[in-house]
Amino acid sequence: MEEQATTSGLGALAEAILSLFVNLGLGLWHSLYALSHPGLWLDWSDKENLARFVYYGGSKEFLFVFIDIVLILTVIGFLHRPFLWALVRGLEAIANTTGRIAAWAGLLMVLQQIMVVFLQSVFRQGEITIAPFGAGFTQSVGWFSESLKFENALVVALCVSYAFVQGAHVRVDLIYSGVGHRAKRAIDMFGSLVFMLPVALLTWMYAWFFLWRHLITPKVSATSQLDLLLRQSAVMRWNVETVSFSANGFNGYFLFKILMLAFLALVILQALAFFYRSFLEFAEGEESAGRYLDRDTLGEGEEAYEGTH
Repeated sequence: MEEQATTSGLGALAEAILSLFVNLGLGLWHSLYALSHPGLWLDWSDKENLARFVYYGGSKEFLFVFIDIVLILTVIGFLHRPFLWALVRGLEAIANTTGRIAAWAGLLMVLQQIMVVFLQSVFRQGEITIAPFGAGFTQSVGWFSESLKFENALVVALCVSYAFVQGAHVRVDLIYSGVGHRAKRAIDMFGSLVFMLPVALLTWMYAWFFLWRHLITPKVSATSQLDLLLRQSAVMRWNVETVSFSANGFNGYFLFKILMLAFLALVILQALAFFYRSFLEFAEGEESAGRYLDRDTLGEGEEAYEGTH
């Protein structure tokens, strides 16, 4: 019995390894096929193409396409380190640029809150019209008040990887500060590959279908199969979520689902950037720590105040 169990376990392991390599090979095929046939998933005038886009965006097939691309870039980078540094700089530039732009939503939120308080409480206005160039829109004060949640979500979702690059994220440190440079980089590589990346990818696969459940009918789920979606495409139609939590309130709550995906995409890219940077700093030694790191500064002569705001 014990020998049979061992044989069965080895067989399952061999089958899992074979399945992994088959899926990696299919990932290359799927990526080439998608690039050579863009109309099959981008031409949404045909509802079958929309069904394919919805299915593949959170599918196992898309996951292995992503893994194949990452593996190719990683191998090239390991063989040619300047290319890997360029990847790090490019990925961190995406995080910094997105975060620096989205951070202005914080100022917009403050100004909008002041406007809502004055117009509602002081001037007793029920509606607000914004038309800086002659063309604009009119919404209730309640709409502007509730839309503050969306602006807050913009800051949280789009500034997350920016905060990571800037070193402004919260870190629970048990042993990290007491180990050497290479041990820290090894911990960083382990954390990015075992914690950051898998959790973000798994969450993406469910968040993707969560978004589309609020954009189209019939509703889709993470367990929906392609053949089922293709059959449903005959009756598929747009049904964008516009219901607000209160009368005349903010009616763009589907935007929060889009922000969730943007948040996950930024975390995935930052996990890769963090792994690559950690590897390079591990391989090149302590003198490479912080190389090309673009962090904000208060300016010359303000170094004492860095990190206190």
